[in-house]
Amino acid sequence: MDRNTFTGLMIIAVILIGFSFYLQPSDQELKQYQKDTDSLNAAKSGVVTQNPVTSTDTTVKDSSATTATQSIDTAGLFGMHKTGNEEFTIIENEKIKATISNKGARVYSVELKEYKTWDQKPLILFDGTQNEFNVRFYAKGELSNTSQYYFQTIGKSFQVMASDSNEVRFRLNADAGKHLDFVYKLKGDSYMLDFNIESSNMENVIASNNAYFDLNWNISALQNEKDMKAERTNTTVYYRFTNEDYDYLSPTSDENEKLSNGIKWVSFKQHFFSSVLISKSKFENGEIESSTDLNGKDVKKLRMALTIPYNHKAEESYAMQFYFGPNHFTTLESYNLGLEKLINLGWGPLKYINRYAVIPVFNSLQSLNWNFGIIILILTLLLKIVLSPLTYRSYLSTAKMRILKPEMEEIKAKVGEDDQTKLQQEYMKLYKKAGVNPLGGCVPLILQMPILFAFFFFFPSSIELRQQSFLWVSDLSTYDSIWTFGEVPFISYIYGDHVSLMCLLMTISTLIYTRLNNQISGATGQMKWMGYLMPIIFMGVLNNVASGLNYYYFLVNMMTFGQQYAIRLFVDDAKLHKQIQENKKKPDSQKKSKFQQKLEEMQKERQTKKK
Repeated sequence: MDRNTFTGLMIIAVILIGFSFYLQPSDQELKQYQKDTDSLNAAKSGVVTQNPVTSTDTTVKDSSATTATQSIDTAGLFGMHKTGNEEFTIIENEKIKATISNKGARVYSVELKEYKTWDQKPLILFDGTQNEFNVRFYAKGELSNTSQYYFQTIGKSFQVMASDSNEVRFRLNADAGKHLDFVYKLKGDSYMLDFNIESSNMENVIASNNAYFDLNWNISALQNEKDMKAERTNTTVYYRFTNEDYDYLSPTSDENEKLSNGIKWVSFKQHFFSSVLISKSKFENGEIESSTDLNGKDVKKLRMALTIPYNHKAEESYAMQFYFGPNHFTTLESYNLGLEKLINLGWGPLKYINRYAVIPVFNSLQSLNWNFGIIILILTLLLKIVLSPLTYRSYLSTAKMRILKPEMEEIKAKVGEDDQTKLQQEYMKLYKKAGVNPLGGCVPLILQMPILFAFFFFFPSSIELRQQSFLWVSDLSTYDSIWTFGEVPFISYIYGDHVSLMCLLMTISTLIYTRLNNQISGATGQMKWMGYLMPIIFMGVLNNVASGLNYYYFLVNMMTFGQQYAIRLFVDDAKLHKQIQENKKKPDSQKKSKFQQKLEEMQKERQTKKK
């Protein structure tokens, strides 16, 4: 052995001996461990321990104790808590049942007691085996991760009702009088679970340059609905800043995003249910992520990493809340935290139509306790009554254009199709004399479109329709299948693997409506066949959406048929033709519409440029 090798070995030996002395537990740590062990033995022997936080009949369990065959690793500040037996505390009220593990003091799983999965199993938002929750910080020169430690449980399982409340505390002891507590408090009849992180005399234990705790929460979202594809499309991470701005990750692709400037809450949002972590003050910064394993059985993997401020005070508390519940608009809105943003009501004016018109009317009808199929029928009927003036004007304008069509054909034959500017000028002269607005049939339809599109977002997002049956439909919130033919290349990708009867009825009624509309408007050629092609295209899109939405569109078509039949009884084409002819006899000095004036100006400009 040469001198260099010998010197190296000696240095390594000195380092190992030094570390063994440094990591050896102090007398205070050994006394604290003995004290904890004595508490456990007292609990096992039936002695009830008094605790200032809980009631006098609360048993204190020390989960850091080990069996005779286990060895205790006392290395590190919390080394004695790295081994133990995992125990569970169940806290519940009328709405939720939360299981909390003493290992990491984390919410292990949550069941929503008022709901079932699509196949009528208990609805579990996430399962402990695929759920990670921890708080990390530096203490005594090492990174501590709460998920590694067995906390002391102060309290026991409980159930609260109505206005009652109770709490359970989990304690991680660092030294005599120095500890970190996770406190869970539940009130009756609420989806909210209060969660506090409390530190006592830890200011000299936690590293002086450690100004934040890192909170990490990852879950694998479980399938709760029949249509996995639709559930994945509606599952992602939402978040809201303290300035009330909110946003979300793309629900259709994997995405990661860093957050800053104060975060109020972050939500693991699924189709009809959400798990939200809310700060009563704010999270300083964060990072969120959403990813999908298309070959896996879970919906998505969702992750949040947030920073909690730590101010190195003797007694310090950081207050948060969990929301474990349905994406029900009125329920979410009642908490006054902007949680109703989790529900996709559409973009632009659509969300305002849904929020201030559709939802209030829908809730009023729901209070009558009718079948939801009947509620959608009444809702559609009310909508058609409100829009009936626009429908009448649209029909009247279309009928006038149909009556003028023979004269327009004569003008086309006379002028020819080569000079489109001249042709349009002649058409405008005819419209002006006849007192007809060529866009009169389009404008009412355009005004109705936002309402029709608003329902496109409302029905698929409405949890009220979930597992509600009507006629042959077992669940109005998803597709109804009368025939499942399995996977077929290309067809399954576009259309799906089943036939939805509601979608089929909607498509047939739309084709009939298109035919009747072509007869009224006199459409020919390319425009005529485009009208028949669009319903076929939409059949592929709507075959996989909520049957309640297809039912609504079917009702709209059927009621439109009824409206047009009624209007025909009051509108006589002969009288309408006579009125047009009388208008043509009037002097040309009659006032032009703004549209006509604009169109004429554009045509004159085009002619000038041509010359």
